[in-house]
Amino acid sequence: MGIVDAIGITKKITRPRQEAFIKKYASDGKTLDIGCGNDIYRSYFPNCTTLDIEARPDVNVDIIADVHNLSMIKDETYDVILCAEVLEHLHTPAMAIAEMRRVLKSGGIIILTTRFIFPLHDVPHDYYRYTKYGLKHLMQDFDIIELTEEASTVETLAVLYQRLGFQCDTLVLKPFKIFWFLLAKITMLFSWVITKEYGDIGHKQVEENILSSGYFVAAKK
Repeated sequence: MGIVDAIGITKKITRPRQEAFIKKYASDGKTLDIGCGNDIYRSYFPNCTTLDIEARPDVNVDIIADVHNLSMIKDETYDVILCAEVLEHLHTPAMAIAEMRRVLKSGGIIILTTRFIFPLHDVPHDYYRYTKYGLKHLMQDFDIIELTEEASTVETLAVLYQRLGFQCDTLVLKPFKIFWFLLAKITMLFSWVITKEYGDIGHKQVEENILSSGYFVAAKK
């Protein structure tokens, strides 16, 4: 698959959008990166403390902890909380959000990205998927600055095809994965086909992007 990777067919469709969203809220303020993973957003948050559930190879994790219990951190410590691609992996999200709010300063910002229409990943710790209405409810104690879809309905189909390429064997032979990556690229060309969407089968409630691979949220305490 080296050639396929080199020509960009396997480049994750929505990753640049996620990075652009996070970059928009870049800050020199004191930041807590929850579920820091590979610490890929350090350049946008130079005054960053990293937190993860376990040690990470080649990454300096400052705090190893479960976000459901941040008792080692004082109230109103951070100006910014970054929680990218973590929420779906939290078994009791309301408890985790309450802890994030507690350690966030008054007027501070939480930046959150999570999944909606998306395959199982990082199993077995993959618990939930979120609609935009579910996120609004979960974040009801914050003032939501921005809540936006990661992808349109047709683009989400392309994301799913791409994930089949990443996560499935196709007809046993590894090179056949290219079928899914090509199908994803072709699907992306047809976003214009859908002209109106509805939140019910009776077409009574107009809705936008009834499928989205995920959501981006920025909210203020």
